[in-house]
Amino acid sequence: MRFLRSLIFASVPLVAVVGLVAGSSVAARPATSDPLPDGAGAFMAIEGVPLNLSDWAGQPVLVVNTASRCGFTDQYAGLQALQDRYGTDRLTVLAVPSDSFNQELATAEEVAEFCALNYDLTLPMTDITPVRGTGAHPFYAWLAETQNVVPRWNFTKILLDGEGRFVAHFDTATRPLSPRITREIDALIAR
Repeated sequence: MRFLRSLIFASVPLVAVVGLVAGSSVAARPATSDPLPDGAGAFMAIEGVPLNLSDWAGQPVLVVNTASRCGFTDQYAGLQALQDRYGTDRLTVLAVPSDSFNQELATAEEVAEFCALNYDLTLPMTDITPVRGTGAHPFYAWLAETQNVVPRWNFTKILLDGEGRFVAHFDTATRPLSPRITREIDALIAR
């Protein structure tokens, strides 16, 4: 048994093992340095107007698939605190409401009202957007294809650099203000 265990773990990077044992995400490094392709950053804002990740060129963007009826919905408060900590000129946190896990309200209007009443959010938000499967938004299809990153649940966090390149992803359990996330953001801002 000891031989089998050492054989299995010999082929797994240590950081991945540590992350799995700790029960938290491991920030993934980009497979390529290619920026987001044209069109993949285009969303419809929750207010019904076009929104594009390129609107925040030159600064990091944290894209988070969210849901209003999820056990992790309280992370909205942390997302807003993260945005407030860095300010809109150094970081943008983009909330992407999604019903891909059957936990979002029925309409964008309901989501906007829920977030305003319960979390006083000022973050930019998209319309309700699919994040996985054949109907996934082009941004999430790009992540799946180029980085092998597919949200496994709500509140998966994707960090992009100021040029729209994938930097890291963090799973649901990683809180928005965790050192794991803030270290990555600080490193991008310092560049």
